[in-house]
Amino acid sequence: MAQYAAQQAHTEYAVVIPTLGRPSLDACLRALARAGGPPPVRVVLVDDRPDPSRAPLSVDVPQALRSLVTVVRGRARGPAAARNAGWGAAGHVPWIAFLDDDVVPGPAWGEDLALDLAAATPRTGAITARIDVPLPSDRRPTDWERNTAGLATARWITADMVYRRAALEAVGGFDERFRRAFREDADLALRVIAAGWTVSAGDRRTTHPVRPADRWVSVRLQAGNADDVLMTRLHGRTWWGRAGAPRGRLPRHLAVTGAGVTALACAVLGRPRAATACAAAWLAGTAEFALARIVPGPRTRDEIVTMALTSIAIPPAAVWHWLRGQVVHRGTSPVVVHGSGESPPARRPDRERVRS
Repeated sequence: MAQYAAQQAHTEYAVVIPTLGRPSLDACLRALARAGGPPPVRVVLVDDRPDPSRAPLSVDVPQALRSLVTVVRGRARGPAAARNAGWGAAGHVPWIAFLDDDVVPGPAWGEDLALDLAAATPRTGAITARIDVPLPSDRRPTDWERNTAGLATARWITADMVYRRAALEAVGGFDERFRRAFREDADLALRVIAAGWTVSAGDRRTTHPVRPADRWVSVRLQAGNADDVLMTRLHGRTWWGRAGAPRGRLPRHLAVTGAGVTALACAVLGRPRAATACAAAWLAGTAEFALARIVPGPRTRDEIVTMALTSIAIPPAAVWHWLRGQVVHRGTSPVVVHGSGESPPARRPDRERVRS
């Protein structure tokens, strides 16, 4: 009996969910309540809405979770900072399960999580999940749907990721310089591994639906190029391979944008032949990019128009954010991991009421 109690204490966990109050949070909590297995010790919702005068978070908390849910106020500084606030408020449980507010844990999620935790070794610092992204079965996926489907193969995605609390404390948690839901997961995993922990693959399953997005979402995503600069400053040029991250098209975007800028400059300087040659190079590069995105998709009129317009805008947007990252992160020092297990004292978050 004592051995069972000790094992149960070893696998206790809290769930941390940063949220902007999206309707998908209700579905996430309903799925978590039905997930079976040992329940979490606590469910921490981090209200990261930017309005400082916001009303209490409106969420339909299932009866099975109502005694476990705590809402803390985030600082609207992105998911990395919100998760830090969440695990800091989760109590001294050995494991922290991070979920996004737009995922749906599977029906056996709790049982599978218990097995994942029971199989952990003393050096296991984190355990991944299996992410499913449902795509339409009656047509080819759009560019945005294919982009979201890439989450299923992301190595350390925090849409569903469990970290040992001691590992989080050893490396100081998430790096809050990552203000977007991009690369903060890879950065944390690389630091945890560098500190001597291992990251293992779990068997629990979580669904990540494709959320609605407007025509220009792919242009806004180019802000991630600045985060890639930060990753290189922190982890060196080999981080791509270690994190299993695709390199993307930045070199081509640099070439296409350079051709376009040179064409304009030559036209202003009265050099029509050079301007024509550079404009042709820009057009060829833009057309190749658009076709590479159109061909695998549904090829509807709306999708073709979206791909054509955004294929013009993406290269200069990517270059702009890459240059911005070079400036903003020019003084960033490489990661130095202290394996002491010590971390700065966590800032006490403000607790809020939850409207259920």
